[in-house]
Amino acid sequence: MKNRRAVFRIALSIAVAAIMPVSQSPIAAAAEAVDHLGVPGPLRFDGKSFALAWSAKPGAGYTKQEYVPTGQKVETYEQMLLVERMAGKLKAIDAARAQMQMLEKRKASDPLVNMSLIQNPKNSEVLLDFIVSAKDRDGKVIVEWNAYRYATIEGAEPGVMLFGVSHRAYGNENAKAFLGQLKTLRSAQIGALAGADMPKLR
Repeated sequence: MKNRRAVFRIALSIAVAAIMPVSQSPIAAAAEAVDHLGVPGPLRFDGKSFALAWSAKPGAGYTKQEYVPTGQKVETYEQMLLVERMAGKLKAIDAARAQMQMLEKRKASDPLVNMSLIQNPKNSEVLLDFIVSAKDRDGKVIVEWNAYRYATIEGAEPGVMLFGVSHRAYGNENAKAFLGQLKTLRSAQIGALAGADMPKLR
């Protein structure tokens, strides 16, 4: 594929598609990165700075923004932060479960799919981490690990917020090395994500 980012982008819009359909594909390219959420960045996460690099409004009430470190692009990123908001009568656990259903379906074509769900007993937050893989046009493997932290938005404009981190490796050798280090990476990144302050949406 010309856009490796389009090989697979499992996002909140896909997870809740059955609940709130979107008007266009969530992987459609944006002309430029526009801050729609009041989170212009840069965002600090685990000692790194992430700048807003891509944004879109794929459907009514749904907004997503992606942030990458200096020198990286969303098409070929190695690490990325995601901030998303879906308006509507939807709870964090509903979005996470819908995402898990999509991943279960993906197992038929992607044997690497694996996932784990953690619920915070003190609030409505849910943390889902999962791994997926695909191949580009040249047959090279792309491996992606994600951790999505979902929070229910209460009040006059209810919905769900997603704050996530994503890591990728490209090519067979890099993918093999990535998987060998994933246990350590996963533990550290889940801890960092769970302990981070959620971005304040406008």
